[in-house]
Amino acid sequence: MRTVLTGSFTIAGHTAPSRVMFGPHETNLCVGRALSPAHVDYYAARARGGAGVIVTEVASVHPSDWPYERAPLAADCFLGWQAIVAACRPHGAILLAGLGHTGLQGSSAYSQSVLWGPASVPDPATRELPMVMGPAEVEALVGGFAAAARLAADSGMAGVEIDVGPRSLLRQFLSDLTNTPADPGPLLAVLRAVRAVLGGGILALRLTCDEMASWGGITPSSAAETIRLVAPLVDLLTVVRGGLMSVDDYRPGMAAEPGFNRDLCRQLRIAADGVPVVLQGSIVDPAMAAAALAAGTADLVEMTRAQIAEPDLVAVLRSGSRAPRPCLLCNQACLVRDVRNPLVDCVVNPRVRAVVGTAAQEVLVIGAGVAGLEAARVLAAGGVQVTVLERQDRVGGMLLTAAASRPRLALLPDWLLARCRDLGVRIELGVLDSAQRAKNFDGPVIWATGSTARPVGFPCDSVLTAAEVLAGAPLPSGPVLVNDPIGGPEGVAVAEWLKAQDREVAIVTPDPVVGVGLARAGDLVGANVRLQRAGITRHVYAELRSVTGGFAVIEDRHTKAVTTVSCAVVVDCTPGLPLEVSAGQNRVGDCVAPRTALEAVREGRQAAAAVLG
Repeated sequence: MRTVLTGSFTIAGHTAPSRVMFGPHETNLCVGRALSPAHVDYYAARARGGAGVIVTEVASVHPSDWPYERAPLAADCFLGWQAIVAACRPHGAILLAGLGHTGLQGSSAYSQSVLWGPASVPDPATRELPMVMGPAEVEALVGGFAAAARLAADSGMAGVEIDVGPRSLLRQFLSDLTNTPADPGPLLAVLRAVRAVLGGGILALRLTCDEMASWGGITPSSAAETIRLVAPLVDLLTVVRGGLMSVDDYRPGMAAEPGFNRDLCRQLRIAADGVPVVLQGSIVDPAMAAAALAAGTADLVEMTRAQIAEPDLVAVLRSGSRAPRPCLLCNQACLVRDVRNPLVDCVVNPRVRAVVGTAAQEVLVIGAGVAGLEAARVLAAGGVQVTVLERQDRVGGMLLTAAASRPRLALLPDWLLARCRDLGVRIELGVLDSAQRAKNFDGPVIWATGSTARPVGFPCDSVLTAAEVLAGAPLPSGPVLVNDPIGGPEGVAVAEWLKAQDREVAIVTPDPVVGVGLARAGDLVGANVRLQRAGITRHVYAELRSVTGGFAVIEDRHTKAVTTVSCAVVVDCTPGLPLEVSAGQNRVGDCVAPRTALEAVREGRQAAAAVLG
């Protein structure tokens, strides 16, 4: 079935080497507002890996739009597009320049000018009011798209993709949530102007087809009407959903079901009247993608995050030599529009800086969590004989434990274990004398021993760590109180997992909302809505002071007011403490400092690279 995914497909006279799209997304790789050499390498890797269609990061078509600090500006992108074409063309991928304008969902922080919008509706995140666009601004918008398309065509791009997705100004014109009445006129004007510039080049459209707001906005039926209007002008249509008022962004994480847009895409493909349609929406499993194509749901499949995790996705599928790296849909490192300006990255395939080391013939790795397994994999792939010692009776460490509440997390340790076995890594389980064996070992040792539970900081006669509960420790009957002092994903995941087992669950956090750390993964609002709908009580701005005799004492961190709630057991999500190893040892992952899987995998890879020299 995978041959339908890896086979070629023709779009407006251009042949793509596969039916897999690498869609537009923020990277923070710009230098100023220009595409950089890092962009060139980034897209070339996916073209070399077999991507059929690549849409570059959306470039603003007018200076009034500066949505994030390192956002491309089309006027500054000609040389970058040209370099990307030169790097990718030998591999056959169809290259489209992403073009857009975020309107009222942009930012005035960088442009220091007023936002544009079709009506006086505030941005739901910043609450900033835009200037209502008049004929002059609409004309400038249309002209900006046309000028950007001309630059893209002159650079050698096969065409452009116009962004009418959840964060676009053109979508804001189409929605009665942001424009009354909704008006397709600006979109049609843009498409006509761009078509006139491109001639036979590819004109693709990324269209929000459901804003998921029960009280209004774009619906599948209104989207079908829009598609019928634009179909004569476009060569490719990508169906997306989400918008200003929806709980889920169009790029949700592990809580959303993969492939959530399949029914919507199938429905709207009919309205497209022969225009090739792209399925988008957490499609990371090649079997799911191939099945959707075989079923006639779409003509192509966007697998962006799958190719961030595995740049060689299509090539790996064609060769059948190994399983592709799995995408966890965690958004932890690839969702980069935040104030830290992180560069696009991936938990399962992180970037590492160049390192210098000395080559070795044999290496001992202590610990078979993802840090240790990644170190072993890289070393074995480099021709080193590797032995991994693990105290537990299984591999995977804390990530596999956490997979009880978020099953996709198990994909990474499972993949690493399979690769290590393929490469001949020796893995010994139930080893209790690792320190002595390391002492007697004549070669490099990498320590990946993980963390241990931190003592609770309050009187408590009934407490279990989240790891203990997820590993199967029995819970007493009665209400469960999840203590989440850091606002990470663990508290939300454990609370939802316990609630799914029909437990009475509450969660306490010192923050104003539960799971503040989920904002970086795009799931803060969605998580709190899910908790509310599930009936999980949320105690915010609060700290747990004691648990005795079946009751917990919670104190408001600001007013110091005390509340007593029923509590049979506390499930504590306090971060652990690093397991101590001998000073000066080569340590990676949680035994350095308990953090996320991203740091664990990165440090395991970097330690292995240092040994390989």
